Amino acid sequence: MDIFGRLAPFIQEFIYRNGWEELRPNQVAACEVIFDSDDNLLLSSGTASGKTEAAFLPVLTELYHHLSASVGVLYISPLKALINDQFKRLEQLLLDSNIPVTKWHGDASEVKKNRLIKHPEGILQITPESLESLLTNKRGACLSLFSDLRFVIIDEVHSFMRDVRGIQLLCVLERLKKLTGVNPRRIGLSATLGELSPAEAWLNTGTGRKCSSPVAQEGKKRIRLYVERFLNPADDYAKFKENRENTEYGSGSGTGIGDRACYEYLFRETLDKKTIIFTNSREETEFVMANLRQIALKKKAPDVYRVHHGNVSALLRENTEDEMKSENEKIVTGATVTLELGIDIGSLDQVVQIGAPASVSSFAQRLGRCGRRGQVPQILFVFTESMQVHSADILGPINWSFLRLIGIIELYLKEHWIEPIPPQNHAYQLLYHQTMSCLKSSGELSPAGLAQSVLTLESFRYISQEDYKKLLRHLLETEQLERTERGGLIIGRAGEKVVNSYKFLTVFLAPEYFLVKEENKTIGTVDKIYPVGVRFALAGLSWETVDVNVKSKVIFVKKVPGISVVDWDVDFHVEIHTVLVRRIRSILKGKESYPYLSESCKERLEEIRYIAGNSGILDALVTPLSDKKYAVFPWVGTRQLTTLHYLLSGQGIKNKIPFHLSIYLEVFFGGTAKELERIIENILASNPDLYSLPLPEKTQIEGKYNEFIPPELLRKQFIEDYLDFEGLKRDMLWTLCQNK
Repeated sequence: MDIFGRLAPFIQEFIYRNGWEELRPNQVAACEVIFDSDDNLLLSSGTASGKTEAAFLPVLTELYHHLSASVGVLYISPLKALINDQFKRLEQLLLDSNIPVTKWHGDASEVKKNRLIKHPEGILQITPESLESLLTNKRGACLSLFSDLRFVIIDEVHSFMRDVRGIQLLCVLERLKKLTGVNPRRIGLSATLGELSPAEAWLNTGTGRKCSSPVAQEGKKRIRLYVERFLNPADDYAKFKENRENTEYGSGSGTGIGDRACYEYLFRETLDKKTIIFTNSREETEFVMANLRQIALKKKAPDVYRVHHGNVSALLRENTEDEMKSENEKIVTGATVTLELGIDIGSLDQVVQIGAPASVSSFAQRLGRCGRRGQVPQILFVFTESMQVHSADILGPINWSFLRLIGIIELYLKEHWIEPIPPQNHAYQLLYHQTMSCLKSSGELSPAGLAQSVLTLESFRYISQEDYKKLLRHLLETEQLERTERGGLIIGRAGEKVVNSYKFLTVFLAPEYFLVKEENKTIGTVDKIYPVGVRFALAGLSWETVDVNVKSKVIFVKKVPGISVVDWDVDFHVEIHTVLVRRIRSILKGKESYPYLSESCKERLEEIRYIAGNSGILDALVTPLSDKKYAVFPWVGTRQLTTLHYLLSGQGIKNKIPFHLSIYLEVFFGGTAKELERIIENILASNPDLYSLPLPEKTQIEGKYNEFIPPELLRKQFIEDYLDFEGLKRDMLWTLCQNK
């Protein structure tokens, strides 16, 4: 019997009703894995390739033929919006199945949640935080809810793998398995994975199963790609430089001639085209969309401009998503990462990216948002830079962001390469969180029992018993934990304040937000108080504060005309991988003319190549910049470059990474370039003790619960999980060979 004939009757009817001519290759492959093996399943293919259906068609068929005595399928998503979107799709698929679907998050119906607890069945859609809440606060209910759980479907696997929420999710799933004694099969869905084996290992964590990852041939796809550049004249440079503090060259937003020309160009290129304009920050999104709306107002064009990011209210975001789904609405939406993930927004005419995307992975996600439903993907890149009349050194005129953009495009389109996801082997803040969560769920536990519950979770397999003892001793000293008369451990007085807060469920950093309201309508949130009379931007509009309720953390506003600015106190964190850095070097050394570059961009690339070639950076490890200032180009990634930075500091040599996303070091050294080269070569030949490096006191990998972790463990996490001496040695050996 063919795969279609093996599907449940209601699914066959759904396929007929929707006019499907055939199942897609990944759907056939997924059915074969689910029907004919006991493996976990990883589905990695492009956006709109039918992954969701590929997972649900065989899973629902299994559930239809063998009804579960509890919730049978657990669908886990990183976003409530994605749950809401998938809920609508599943409702259509399940019309004639008698299999119910329930969504469970903060905005979902309490009546339906309570009904599910009393009569557990069907499919449950949930976020990691809500699942943590269930396991911690309704442990008894979890026994009946998941006593016969068959499948766990994890959407946007790559998003979880790159985030601490992924560790939280794996821990919760493993705790659920220990509680119920049930080991459901896992299915992971992702559109953005490079090498599959790390994702397979991640998905298998704690299951003891193998993972099948069928690769369906999707065939070659055409892509329309174009990069355009705008230039601010020299007299605008002072203003540009003032706004550029601690940002990457050429990436800032301003109001010079080039910026204005860029906005006019964007207005023309997005006119009557359904478009997402991606930026790398919420501030830039607000500023770009405000300028486009202002141009439309002057030209008496319709207001089709929307803003979609995490600080815009959920209602406004959902309204924007609904407008974009409409075939008749030519909406232009400014967005950050919130629209990277697979929320259904229908067919787009194009995607626009302001400047370089954060990474190859981000580029792949954003490219995947266009070209849905048979369209040719079309993506337009625009960037503005300012002419420098006087540069601090010979490298000043090089626009590294522009080079990174070309490198990202080349790596993905020609090699389909995506950054591997670095491991998080010493996630002490998650160790704290799961310790407190286990105690809240179980009550008193002996130290040995607590260690057995927490340290046996696969995500903590690299953490020693000695380190866990250090953490527990610290938590006792700080009253996060408390010893009972019987010698057991319970949550202490200070710990009660943490675990009883609604914020405890989330493990990611989020600042204190102030609600912004126009009368009774919620616009969104900001992370600082704007005093009465001050104007700021939010949701693509300008607002003026009319009143502030500090106690309730509410800012009341009125809408005002014009363009305002807003800023959030969140840094833009991203790393560059060695593979991308090497591609930048090959772009500088090569002569290839990239067809997607405008004439202005081609001229700029040739200018940069000329500067780089004459500077010596492509053939020498050390290049003099001034009398006692050198540039060191090891051509390695961010982690390896940071390692070299601290190793040189350990030798008493003053140096710095000159700007965000830099690929070289500025070194201040009284000797010659050859002497500095020899010092670096000696470092590489040595066996340094990274624990003896002069790391700044506050150096740590950021984490929401770091304040509860002993400083020595935070330092260990940074050294073990971020610094990479072996990688530095390996990658610099390649560089030194290339320089010979």
